[in-house]
Amino acid sequence: MVDGEHTALIRDLAAAVGAHLVAAGLKVTVAESCTGGLLAAALTDIPGSSAWFEAGFVTYAPRAKHAVLGVPWERLAQATIVSAPTAIAMARGALGRGGAEVAVGVTGFAGPTGGTAACPVGTVAIGWVTARGEQAQVCHFPGDRGAVRAQAVAAALAGLKDRLDQDFPR
Repeated sequence: MVDGEHTALIRDLAAAVGAHLVAAGLKVTVAESCTGGLLAAALTDIPGSSAWFEAGFVTYAPRAKHAVLGVPWERLAQATIVSAPTAIAMARGALGRGGAEVAVGVTGFAGPTGGTAACPVGTVAIGWVTARGEQAQVCHFPGDRGAVRAQAVAAALAGLKDRLDQDFPR
C-alpha cells in the first residue's frame, strides 16, 4: 500500500507519463522487486492505460529475477542485488519480454529487514531503458516500509517522465 503523503504525487506523475507515452506512440513495461507491483498499479490506475501499459513483472526473489527476466546469476550471486546494474538488467529483461519500447526496473530494501551495512534498508536502485539508452540511479529513502516503497514508485515515475522528455520530446 502506498502511504497517503505520496498518493497525489504518484497519481500526477503516472498521468503525465501516460500522456507522454500516448503522444509518442510508445508503451512501457515494468520490472519490480521491493515495490511489489505498486509501480504497475500506479500506472494502470490511470484511465486509458491499456493504450500505453504493456506488462508488469514482480520478481521478488533472485531466482525469479533470473528465470523471468534473465538477470545473470553472476549479478545476483554477488552482494549487488540492489544496484544500478541489477535495476538496468531487470528493465532490459522486462523490455525484452514485454513488447514495449520503454522499461523501468526497481530493486531495493524496503525494510524493516533485509539491508546490510553497505546497502541499508531504504536503498533502492531504479533503472530506465529505452531504445535511446540506459540510465540508473541508487536512492536512499527514509521512513518505514510504506514510505520507502512510495518514494521508490514516485522516483521511478519521475525518472521515467524525465527520460521520456529527454529521449522522446513532444
